[in-house]
Amino acid sequence: MEVINALGRRKTAVARVYVKVGNGNITVNKRDYKEYFTTGILRYIVEQPLMLTDNMGKFDIKVNLDGGGINGQAEALRLGIARALCKIDAEYRPVLKAKGLMRRDPRMVERKKPGQPGARRKFQFSKR
Repeated sequence: MEVINALGRRKTAVARVYVKVGNGNITVNKRDYKEYFTTGILRYIVEQPLMLTDNMGKFDIKVNLDGGGINGQAEALRLGIARALCKIDAEYRPVLKAKGLMRRDPRMVERKKPGQPGARRKFQFSKR
């Protein structure tokens, strides 16, 4: 099997994922994913598609992550891994889709509006 590549996005984070048969190494920006994602919750998010399809330890995954925060990057990586697994075997798709891992989260940060301090926040009203 050659290298399978996929793309995952969340907010402004972009994950370019390269999957090949191996022994379960996940490398994020030339670092181990356990070093890159320090909390257990983020590691669980990254491992979720592999656990659901019983592929833990079967593939080597190399990832280039760019933009966004650490949580958005983890969720972008989850989508990228799920898409790559579907390219490898189409039978994984119903399992991943049922758990909502095949859907790109469309929520983005709302832009700041002029004449107010944030997107929705208004300056304090003064009667006098």
